[in-house]
Amino acid sequence: MDSISSRIAKVSPSLTLAVTAQAKAMLARGEEVYALAGGEPEVDTPEFIKEAAIQALRDGRTKYTPAGGIPELREALAAKFLTDNQLTYAAQQICVTGGAKMACFNAILAVIEDGDEVIIPSPYWVSYPEMVRLAGGVPVIVDTKESNGWKMTPDQFEEAMTPATKMVILNSPGNPTGAVYTADELRALGDIALEEEIIILSDEIYEKLVYGESKHVSIASLSEALYNLTITVNGFSKAYSMTGWRLGYTAAPKPLAEAIEKIQNHTISNANTFSQYGALAALQSDQSFVDDLRCEYDVKRQFVFSRLKALQNIRVVEPMGAFYFFVFTGNTGLKSLNLCDKLLSRYKVAAVPGIAFGFDEGIRLSYCTTLDVLNEGLTRFEQFCREH
Repeated sequence: MDSISSRIAKVSPSLTLAVTAQAKAMLARGEEVYALAGGEPEVDTPEFIKEAAIQALRDGRTKYTPAGGIPELREALAAKFLTDNQLTYAAQQICVTGGAKMACFNAILAVIEDGDEVIIPSPYWVSYPEMVRLAGGVPVIVDTKESNGWKMTPDQFEEAMTPATKMVILNSPGNPTGAVYTADELRALGDIALEEEIIILSDEIYEKLVYGESKHVSIASLSEALYNLTITVNGFSKAYSMTGWRLGYTAAPKPLAEAIEKIQNHTISNANTFSQYGALAALQSDQSFVDDLRCEYDVKRQFVFSRLKALQNIRVVEPMGAFYFFVFTGNTGLKSLNLCDKLLSRYKVAAVPGIAFGFDEGIRLSYCTTLDVLNEGLTRFEQFCREH
């Protein structure tokens, strides 16, 4: 249809959402499905968060808020950044958005003009390249290596840069690989960005889900110069099991923060009002829910890793963050879409094809589900691997 804009025509649908929808449809028909494709915690939002939102409704908190969010939440987020990330932001430098996905898009839209290049390490979260295209930019994909823990090296960064490079997107802990960059690794990448004044979009949505000896580091905390180049994105979906609440946020140097808020003024006006009061309660709690969730996922992570590394014809890097495994399946001889289709139709296991993340010889398995589902799903995946 000629009336569809060229920008939209270039954008691909989200395969992660498509696979999840297909699995849910099969479940609704009464079929058994072992869903290892999801990107959201299986546990419910904590009651105290729900009660705070319910109370906000009872109190009539149903009107517009300032575009950047209610002042109390922005102040609480500023305190969170100082405590958790050693970053000093004024409340006005923080913008509460309709999910971290919108936070990423607002950040890209605030910086990228037609033809600007954005460097994106692969495997990447499915929406990064599409957001860049929607903003008129050009995604430049850097293929990382399994042998390097799926992390972009300084040499790769430098090789991908051109005079048109305007932004680099870093996601640590990463989706779909679970990779966690160290402070030294981030500093080395940051030094290159500083040389050419390349804006850094640091997506830190999984920062609370880091395991073992790994530590989360915000790249903006490493120096004042990096602080002035970085837009930090985060949200409430993963750590607080609030995916449906659609609450994310950006923190940025003042000029970029003002640009992001301007975008929000003319798009959604503000994030959901009463949801913001639930988020405020989440931040002001003792964080025991987050600690318990992290411990639970660490048990599942170790369980899945022990099962996967015993298989002969796949390879896997131990993920140190988030709640995914990115499994190299090149030895099966199947491309990822075909593999996932067979896995779902014949073995009733839902996984996400690696092509969605820019790597066609792998699949993403999620462990944010019950141990029973994980156990049976992995048993069926093991059968699949034996037969292929």
